[in-house]
Amino acid sequence: MRLPRPVLTATVIALATGSLLLTPQSATADRKPPVREGSGQENGQGSSAARNSASAALNALATPVTDLSGSTAGYPREQVLTPDPENPADKSIKLGLTPYHAIAPKLNALQELGNRVSVEVAGESAGGHRLYLVTVTAPESSRETRAQDRMRELIENAPQAAAKDPAVKKTYKTPVFFNNNIHGNEWEGTDAALGLIEQLATAKDTKTADLLAHSRLYFNITANPDGRIAGTRANANGFDLNRDFITASQPEARAMRQIGIDKQPAVMVDLHGYVNGTLIEPTTPPHGENYEYDLFLKNTYANALGMEAAVNDLGYTPAKDGVDPAQIPFRDQEEGWDDWPPIFTPQYAAFHGTVAAHTVEIPMQVNNAAYDSLPVAELKRRSAINVDVAGAAMRATLNFAQTHRTSLIADQIEVFRRGVTGAEQVPVSAETVPGVPGIGPEDVYTTEFPRAYVIPAGATQRSATAAARLVDHLLANDVRVSRATGGFRLAGRSYAKGSYVVDLRQAKRGMANVMLADGTDISDKVSVMYDISGWSLGRLWGATVTPVRSGSLSAVPLRAVAAATDVGYVAPRGDLRLRLDDPQEIAALNSLLKQGVSVRQAADGSAIVPGSARAKAVVLAREYDVAFDATKVTGGTPLRLTRVAAAVTPGELFALREMNFDVVPVSTAILNAGFDWSGTDVLFASSGLNHAGLNTAARAALGAFLDAHGLVGRGVTGAALNAATGLLAVQPVAGDGDANGVVRVVNSGALTTGAPDHSFVYAPLWFTDLGPGVRVEQSYATGNPLVSGHWRPLADGTAGPTAAAGQASVVSGPHAVLFGTEPLFRDHPKGEFPQVARALLALAD
Repeated sequence: MRLPRPVLTATVIALATGSLLLTPQSATADRKPPVREGSGQENGQGSSAARNSASAALNALATPVTDLSGSTAGYPREQVLTPDPENPADKSIKLGLTPYHAIAPKLNALQELGNRVSVEVAGESAGGHRLYLVTVTAPESSRETRAQDRMRELIENAPQAAAKDPAVKKTYKTPVFFNNNIHGNEWEGTDAALGLIEQLATAKDTKTADLLAHSRLYFNITANPDGRIAGTRANANGFDLNRDFITASQPEARAMRQIGIDKQPAVMVDLHGYVNGTLIEPTTPPHGENYEYDLFLKNTYANALGMEAAVNDLGYTPAKDGVDPAQIPFRDQEEGWDDWPPIFTPQYAAFHGTVAAHTVEIPMQVNNAAYDSLPVAELKRRSAINVDVAGAAMRATLNFAQTHRTSLIADQIEVFRRGVTGAEQVPVSAETVPGVPGIGPEDVYTTEFPRAYVIPAGATQRSATAAARLVDHLLANDVRVSRATGGFRLAGRSYAKGSYVVDLRQAKRGMANVMLADGTDISDKVSVMYDISGWSLGRLWGATVTPVRSGSLSAVPLRAVAAATDVGYVAPRGDLRLRLDDPQEIAALNSLLKQGVSVRQAADGSAIVPGSARAKAVVLAREYDVAFDATKVTGGTPLRLTRVAAAVTPGELFALREMNFDVVPVSTAILNAGFDWSGTDVLFASSGLNHAGLNTAARAALGAFLDAHGLVGRGVTGAALNAATGLLAVQPVAGDGDANGVVRVVNSGALTTGAPDHSFVYAPLWFTDLGPGVRVEQSYATGNPLVSGHWRPLADGTAGPTAAAGQASVVSGPHAVLFGTEPLFRDHPKGEFPQVARALLALAD
């Protein structure tokens, strides 16, 4: 569910050097968003090993299924699933729901009920559990399935032809997708899906037969089996999967992404909990500016009305059952439940052509404190109601898809047609979206799509490794990318052979633009946002990306690519130089150090690798797609493998391990239990470590460690720990605790050499009153540093972006580095990772 807005408390922490100026902060430990719930390197589609490690099961989903003759298999596609070991600790058992280990046997039984149910393994969770995709449809011969595939591809790739094709209108099956249990402790969508599949498998009525003859129904049975078993919102890596779609750091998100690409649903519902009464999207403003929102709102609102009626018709009441009537945020609320960022399942799905997409929050809470405190009988009563509500929403969606099959497919075709032809978006209004009440200027969000983006090759590209990673990520998200076979000029600029071009005249232009564009500062549009408001991969992932606003591509020599060209290289002789400007370069460095290679750091921050390690460098260049250039530099500072004690968020922990650091998680509780600091080189603290909460022994041990080693701190937690230990004489000042987005920065120190001139912030800090020996590594740009996102000053005019302008955002000293930015946030801003890595390496002694 979207988390309730936390109570904000003004916090003041006494510092040895003064007082830590804090604006209101979230009361939740991980700075949860005000109202809604919270990469490894992209591994989906790369040409080097670092970009090509998606699971075999996920690759199998993307590969056409064939029969014994090698032809495309029809439906059903049945298989016998091996049961999982029984797990009596599965948290769903207490609720009277289906434990994960019972799902495979249940799916085996459902396949035996007839010829309508197929089961595929769509991937594997972070914890190693299978992800099951069930398809329910009328039987198809291999020839009929090939025809469906051709029509689906025609709709995306040649939408104008698809709009005129009578076969599409008559025989194309509407794809409908139900995503369940993406938050592991919001269980009941899974059980409602299993019940609905059984009904559809056995129903004899003509309406069901007609539905299945004209639809393919896809069910992701549990999107988060790790969390289902453990009773946690997150997966086994600690990630909120409903925040990961734009980054795709987690295997579950990549599996759902592939389902969206391969199945191309016109309608989808994402089942969540718990909001009483049942909350059914569409949402409040702001609305994503890259959608074809007129088509999205038209269909999403219409289906919401049907789901609302179906849920209310179940007959549950506040007095009798504790169940409030359903609600639709677009109609019933003013703000706080938006569809602005592409990190949520329905919002991401819209860029793959889904024209009716919903989060549905079922009503009765059974997780968290309720799970631990309520009687089992009450929990089971509530879960039974939730299963009913989820089932009603699903059945209403099937009725909607069946009734509006022709117009849904026509609208999906129109989404892709606008992209291919470069047509303008249609602003929403009472005239353009009739039947939806209350549309006002506050609902109008559109953008001006550039003609193209260029990811240049050659000297103008900041990082060839970052460019290759970004291209592969675009391709993994079904964005079309081409590569120049010769040099060219475009819009008055020259570009080298090998540059990549993303033509925005393509079906999924919205996906391309939502990733590459700077985004928009929406601070003046609404008072509060549900989650992040800026995310630009074009600014944060380390590659140089240039928008081309106008002009023709007809003279540009382009060839479409299926993967980025490898840039890994090792000079044939002499010592080797490895830049440390990219997380993959950091990972390669740490791999060398783990293998015992003697590496030195040059004055420019790069790593000098002896020529004797050339064979190892060749392996790493291929694995991480990095370049080892020849160098004659001598001397330098020896580098050694760094062991990091980390009190950090799950996203930061994941990013550190991606860079091959040896990481040991710590917290207040772990330190109080008697942590052995021997062998640890540096502490990174951003979350879960409170100096005031340490016992006497733990405080003394920490102090002794920091006297001899160093602290890398981020945010309020890092600043408070620095203040308590007196390592760095600075005055931290906190911005608005809900502020987040992409900001302009000025890099000025050794730790930020080669870093992008943009960074990401969430609850930003800056540092004033800098004492002797404090170096400014980075500052917020002057003027208004916010490029895209939501950052307002407080009511008294303080804590806004102009207050941060020109102030230090990253500072360092002999024993500490403090970050006021979020360089590892949710494993997303790849180009910022090396700043933290360099800080850890610098303080490790």
